[in-house]
Formats: sequence, C-alpha cells, structure tokens
Amino acid sequence: MPATWWRTAVIYEVYVRSFADGDGDGVGDLIGLRERLPHLRDLGVDAIWLTPFFRSPMVDGGYDVADYRDVDPSFGTLADFDAMLADAHALGLRVIIDVVPNHTSSEHAWFTQALQSLPGDPARQRYHFRPPTPDGLPPNDWESVFGGPAWTQVPDGEWYLHLFDPAQPDLNWDNPDVRVEFEDVLRFWLDRGVDGFRVDVAHGMVKAAGYPAAGLTGQIGLLGRRVLPYFDQDGVHEIHKAWRKILDSYPGERMAVAEAWASTAQRLARYTAPDELHQAFNFEFLQANWADPAAVRASIDSCIHAAESVGAPTTWVLSNHDVRRHVTRLGSLERANAAALLMLALPGSAYLYQGDELGLPEVLDLPDDARQDPVWFRSGGTDPGRDGCRVPIPWRAAAPAFGFSPTGAAWLPQPPAFAELAADRSSTVELYREALRLRRSLTGPLRWHESPDGVLDFSRDGLRCVVNLSRTACTLPDMPDSEVVLASRPIDGGALPADTAVWIFARTARSS
Repeated sequence: MPATWWRTAVIYEVYVRSFADGDGDGVGDLIGLRERLPHLRDLGVDAIWLTPFFRSPMVDGGYDVADYRDVDPSFGTLADFDAMLADAHALGLRVIIDVVPNHTSSEHAWFTQALQSLPGDPARQRYHFRPPTPDGLPPNDWESVFGGPAWTQVPDGEWYLHLFDPAQPDLNWDNPDVRVEFEDVLRFWLDRGVDGFRVDVAHGMVKAAGYPAAGLTGQIGLLGRRVLPYFDQDGVHEIHKAWRKILDSYPGERMAVAEAWASTAQRLARYTAPDELHQAFNFEFLQANWADPAAVRASIDSCIHAAESVGAPTTWVLSNHDVRRHVTRLGSLERANAAALLMLALPGSAYLYQGDELGLPEVLDLPDDARQDPVWFRSGGTDPGRDGCRVPIPWRAAAPAFGFSPTGAAWLPQPPAFAELAADRSSTVELYREALRLRRSLTGPLRWHESPDGVLDFSRDGLRCVVNLSRTACTLPDMPDSEVVLASRPIDGGALPADTAVWIFARTARSS
C-alpha cells in the first residue's frame, strides 16, 4: 500500500473561537488563525483541523450550522478563509475542516421551512418529525447526549428529534434531499481547496427503523459507548462509501476522519475500511486508564490490531474540544508530557488539541455566568460541560488576554496561571517541537519489551521508548551504542523518574 500523508500525519485541532482573535472582539477568527500559522509550521505539525466556522447562532459553539457554504461573521468571510487556506498551503500545512451532517441549526432554512409546514409535508421529512403517543408523550425514550429528552414538541403536536440540543434538530438521512445536499457541500469546500474533513457524529446519521425504545436508565455521557438504536447503525457505512468516492475523485490525497463511537474496536474499524473513510478517532486510547499501565498497553494493542485488520492507520489522541484536558485528567503536567511522548512514538497518525503543546490544564473554576456550553444549561448547572477545555489559549505572558486578542477581550475568562504557560514562556512547547521533529524519522511496527510493573517499553526501527508510569524510579534498559535523545523531564544517569518518558535512539540510526 503506498505511503500517503494522512497515514503518519500529526494533525493539530484548532478550536477557532479560542485560538487567536484578529479583530479584537474577544472571539477567535480566521484572521487571527492566519496570523498564527507560522507557530504551527514551526511546531512541526502536518495539518490543521478547524472546528466549524460556518454561519451559526452559536448555541453549541458552531456545531449548530445554519449555512454550510458561508463563514459566520464572527469568524470573518469566505475571502478570509481563502486567504488563510492559501497561506497554510504555502507554509506546507494541509487544512481539514469540520462537516456536521447529523443535525443542522434550528435556524437552518430547511428547519424553518419544516416548522412552517404541516405534518407529513416533504419539508418535515428532511428531519425526524413524529406524532405523539396516545398519551401525548414523546415518541420513545431516547435521551439527548446533552441531557434530558431527545424530543421537543412543536405547537401542532408533533415532536422532532435532537440527539443534542433542541437547537440542533437531527437530519433524516433516509431522505434523498439530505444526501444530495451534503454531497454538494463536500464538493463546495473541496473545490475551494480543503484537504479533507472531520466528520462530526459520523456514527449517528442513521437511526434504527421504527424508532425502537432504547431502554435507557439514565443520561448518556459524552463518552458513553452503549449499544443504542440511534448510534453506529449499519446504514451509516453506505453514506461514508459514497463520500469516499467523492474524495477520491479529487487530486491531492483528500481525506476524511470520522468522529465515531462504537461498542468495540472492531466495529470502529469498519469506518476505515478501504472504501470508506481514511481514519477514525481512537477514543479507546483517549479513555484508557493511565493509573493502570497494563490497560494502556492493552488499549494500544487492541487499536493497532483493529486498524490493521482493515489496512487503515491507527490514530492517537489525548485531548480535544469535548473532553477534559489530559494535563488535568492524568493528574499532572509530568504525566501528561510522558503520555504525549508515548503517543507520538506510536505508529500511525496523531492528533493534538490546541494548547497541548503549552501544557494547558483544564480551567475548573469558570464563573457560572461565563459558561456557554449547552451541557451546562441542560443539566441545570450540575454538569460543568466543556467550556473548561475551550478557554482562549495564551500567546504572550505580558500581553492583554495573554496575546489572544489585541484588545484584551476574551469570550471566556483566562486564569492568571496562563501567564506561565504562554507560548513565549512555556517549556512544554520545546518538548513538542523536538518530538515532532524526531518523529519524522520513525518507521516500522511496534515491538514490546519485557519491563517492570508500571513501565511501558517498546521499540520501533531505531527507537526505544520507555515510559515510567509507576510511582518510583526505574532503571533504564542497558543499550550499548545508544543515547537518550529526548526526555519528558530531566533524568539523572540511568534512572528514569516516575511519570517520565524517554526516547532512546541507536547511534547508528541517529547518524544515518
């Protein structure tokens, strides 16, 4: 199989609202992103993935799309997008954008038309409108990922489905209008020159026929993996096969990565069959129990095996815009940096979330009146939601808003501690730069070595990666004609401290 860029790429997620504000209104935008592209080139990533920047009322941070073919004014214009894309390509960065096919905004023209139509009208058939039960209740027991019922009633008595917020009505992919529309949306952005798509909720576009009861006993968490009648239905694969044909019809190795949840690694691998999407996010690795190194190793093996079964590359990710940042989740910056070196040494493709390279933690103490995540509102304030990982990132320690905005405005407040983690001060950024530079030379499959409890030790051609996840120091393996080239924190002699990872290269490999 020929080597293609996406099989080994490091892709950097840009949560556009929080990356860089170019016009001073406190919201990140395409102008700000364009100005900061050299940082990403110098970091050493291969591509960037942009969260939605389309026209939207921003109920869910842009994942409620009102117009898939235009830029929301808060982010700029289509001309700003084209200029950013041209600059990214000139710097050697590919650009992947989000596509949100499971649902639209309730302000999308289609849904507005549906609400103005009568039950049974073709406009309603683009969504999931259903009559009430004889008791006037919702059609079934399906629950929203964001909490509460997945159905909202309209004045004429019918209910519509929204697996997320009521402002995000689910599309009916059994309707040919929906399929034609999204194929055209893909072509619109491919024609502009994007290099691929991240497919939001790629596992949710098809619902089980007849809307069977789910038998839920409680709320579905954002990281839930239950077998449900509205997730991971076999019918989604027909859609992804059609999209793969479109991608393959364009030059330049365009690609797509699925945000998909499945009950097993084997079912997830189906999304990356040779005639479907190119990658799928590896959430099994993200969710691994780092307090149990054996479980981390088992997760790595499981994911590699499942991906190899369909000839796809494995993807690795530790953080994204939907989960608590891994610095906080793993308990310390030291352990987070060790995990990052482990991840970047693995075969396949890796995804970084903006701020990972700065060592940013989750912001846990946001004021209640600042929170904007619909999870917070739908849970009645019992679930803090995802705003803590979306706080605007710091660029300069001594600048207003830490350099995020020229005016000092920021749509979420930044903690004072961000000063020490700003891009012009953080020591973590240099660790990432060196890891990404060295990573380009890594080849070959993964081979495990015997190691003490709590230590993960593996090789790839020319590289030995040793990660101490135990509570005490361990002895590094005796490797003549080798040297420690990179460490997640300083080491002394042959002892590897707890929560530390090292990359050891054979001197012959380093000199070749």
